[in-house]
Order: sequence, then C-alpha cells, then structure tokens
Amino acid sequence: MLRKLTFFACLLCVSLNAQVTQEIFESFKLQERRDVKYYIPEDYDKEKKYPLIVVLDGEYLFDQVVANAKFYNKFHGMPASIIVGIQQGKKSIRLDDCAYEPDTGLPSEKAKNFFEFLGMEMIPFLDLTYSTAPFKMIVGYDITANFTNYWLFKENSLFNAYINISPDLAPEMETRVPARLASFDKQIFYQLIVETEKNKNTSRILQMDKAIKAIDKESLHYTFLQYEGADHISIATYGLGKAFDNIFGMFKPISPKEYKTQILTSEDPAFQYLETKYQSIEDLFGFKKTVDLNDIMAIYAACRKKEDVESLKPLADLCKKEFPETMMGFYFEGEYYEQIGEPKKAFKTFEKAFAMDEIDFLTKEMALEKIDALKADFGY
Repeated sequence: MLRKLTFFACLLCVSLNAQVTQEIFESFKLQERRDVKYYIPEDYDKEKKYPLIVVLDGEYLFDQVVANAKFYNKFHGMPASIIVGIQQGKKSIRLDDCAYEPDTGLPSEKAKNFFEFLGMEMIPFLDLTYSTAPFKMIVGYDITANFTNYWLFKENSLFNAYINISPDLAPEMETRVPARLASFDKQIFYQLIVETEKNKNTSRILQMDKAIKAIDKESLHYTFLQYEGADHISIATYGLGKAFDNIFGMFKPISPKEYKTQILTSEDPAFQYLETKYQSIEDLFGFKKTVDLNDIMAIYAACRKKEDVESLKPLADLCKKEFPETMMGFYFEGEYYEQIGEPKKAFKTFEKAFAMDEIDFLTKEMALEKIDALKADFGY
C-alpha cells in the first residue's frame, strides 16, 4: 500500500535550475504514483509571478506546449509560464482518468479522484512551491479535452483558459458547455481546435460551436479553429500557436496595425490607451507587466501625431519609473513644457535629459539641440 503523504510533501526533489524535470508525484487522492513533467522558465525569479499551464496527455502534448510557450515568450507574445504535463500513457490510465458515466455524462468514480488529484493536490502543490499567478490554463486532446470541461461545472472555474483539441464529447456536453460558459462573469478564454475530417463527434462539436458563438458576453473570449486537411490524429499538432496568440494577445507589444487602427483613430488621450492596456493585463493575469519600450515609443509617436500634449506628462512620469537611468522621461517632459509655453522649465528639463543615458532614437545631441534652440529664443 502506498504511503499516505500530504500533498505539499509528496513530490520528489525538483531542480529549479533545470528547464524540464520529470518526477513522481505520490497522490493521496488516487492512491497511486503518477509521472509528471515540469517546465520552469530558465530565468525563474521567485519575486515574479508566472501563469500556470496544465497539460493533459503529457506524453504527446507537453513538449509541444513548452515549445510554443518558449517561442511566444521570447518574442513577447506571452508571459513566461510554469508548465506541468500529466503523463497518462501507461496501460489504461488515460481512459480511467477521464471516464464518464454513459447515462449522465458525468465523471466516473476514478475520474472524480483524478479531478480532485489535479485540483486539490497537483495545482495547490505548484502554487505553494512556485510563484504562480492567478491565471491558469489547461490543455487537452480527445477524451482529455472533454475532461477539462468539467471544471466549468464548478461555481468558480479553476482555469481562466481552456484549449480543447478535437474533444471526444460526453453526453449532453454540447449543451452543457455553452450554458456554463454563459454563466461566468470572470474572463474566460475558450479555444476549440478541430479537424475538417468528420468523425462521430463532428455534428455535436459544430452544435456546441454554434451555441457558444450565440453567447453575448464581453467576458467570454471564444475562438473556433478548424483546419483543412487535418484528421483526428494530426489535429493534435495544429493550432496551439494560434490559440496562444488569441489568449495572450493583449500581452504582445503594440503592433503597427494596432497603432493605426486603435490608437490614432481613438478620441481618447494616447496615454489612456497604454494605461488601459497594462491595467487589463494586471487584472487578467494577476501581475504587473514591465512596460515595453516599443509601447512607450508607440504612444510617444501617437502624442506627436495627434498633437496630444497632455499625454506627454504622464508618459514622461512613466518613463522615469520604468527607464530611470535614461534620458527618456526628462526629454518627454521637456517637450511637454516646451509645448505648453513653459520655456524656462523646458530648458532645465532638457539639461537633465542631456546628463543621462541615451536610449532608442533619443540622443544627447537631440537634447543639446533643444537646449541651444531655447537659448537662442529666450536667452537662457
């Protein structure tokens, strides 16, 4: 008989220095040992917060999810994340973990234990061991994709984002999932990835898709991704990147298209767009994101293009906080004073900018030109 261990003492030693480790988790709920894999970001810092991604069918999907997460993080498409892969390939474990009663469509007794293993042992252990953010995502394929939906049946969904790859739907799931998604006020991302090749689930999946699309709620972020030429096997390799792009879209730097179609066309102050963007990120993911230099420059360009002088001051204050060693904050502040008719303050502020480090296109020569121009005009 397996030794009964409390969940926070049941995992063998994990090396924080390794990118990926495979360990044995001894579960009280399951009364068995389970193989799990962990990906911890290479630059993990306990002072920061990391979204948690739970991957079922870990033998097949874990490496794909890790590869996508590393790529999107490197190019600013998503925050660095902690990923756990649950191995389910031995014998009939996968089917037992995700089995449901044929008459009700609800989890079988073993599946209930697996549900509690993840929600009451695995995830709490990771929350205690690592600096996890409130934002959590789960990924499943086929029968494990169907299983992820059971968390929607809870009053408060444990997960903020679901990636369902070609789900093998339990009875009534095509109506239950839309009903539950419609009931939540919290932000939920639901990604449904399917093949075009028809199978026994196709008509029910399309019915579920239609019902979800009919939900009119700003808090629900739903995407249906159907791939031409994919079959039920190959679909497992499709769509993860696009799903990540959809879920973590707001985390990306401001794009040229976003700049032209949303910032320049808005009647609101340019700085308000930046403020709203980063507050939304904090509200959704549960941590502050460092402001991208790209976003600072986009808002600065918008200030000039829209002749939005008032946005320059809060932008300058933000730059002093985010890039304190550089001339950016004082340079923008100097422009603000210059444009509101405060030449003396502008002169002193550009002098401060000149004494600091250059950044991006801002150079000491530019600050000196401003200083010389103010001297010529006002004799300072």
